[in-house]
Order: sequence, then structure tokens, then C-alpha cells
Amino acid sequence: MIIYPSIDKLLDRVDSRYSLAVLAAKRAHQLENGDIELLNKYESPRTVGRALEEIADDKIEIDPNSILLEKEAEKIEEEKKEEDK
Repeated sequence: MIIYPSIDKLLDRVDSRYSLAVLAAKRAHQLENGDIELLNKYESPRTVGRALEEIADDKIEIDPNSILLEKEAEKIEEEKKEEDK
């Protein structure tokens, strides 16, 4: 359950829960891969929480030209599982 930032604040920034989930997942993967953090301080220790905080703070926006294919998403997930072993 998301406590901070509030879902209402997040949905003010992103037009649907689906878009929010996709955007947060993509940004979390970027953070996990060493991308620059956009906030000075985060409440959440987890990358998904940090991604949501960046979205709430209007640091991230949807790129309508960006497409993450299902196969690419599955590959990212498999790589993450392998790293966790």
C-alpha cells in the first residue's frame, strides 16, 4: 500500500494508475542501474518508492514516444532474478 506519496498526488501528475505503474517501474529500473537520483532526500529506501517520490515531485514525466516492449520487460525481470540469486 502506498502511504507516501499519496495516490491522489501521483494521479494529479499521471493520468491513470496503469501509466503510473509503468512509469514507476521503468524509473525504478533506471535507479537500480545507477541512474542519477533526482531528489536530495528520499523517504523510501526502495527504488520503486523513490521513483514514486520523483513522480510526485514532478521530476519525471511520461514520454509518449517511449515504448517498453513486453519482451524487454520480461528480460529486465529475468536479469533481476538472476542478480538476486
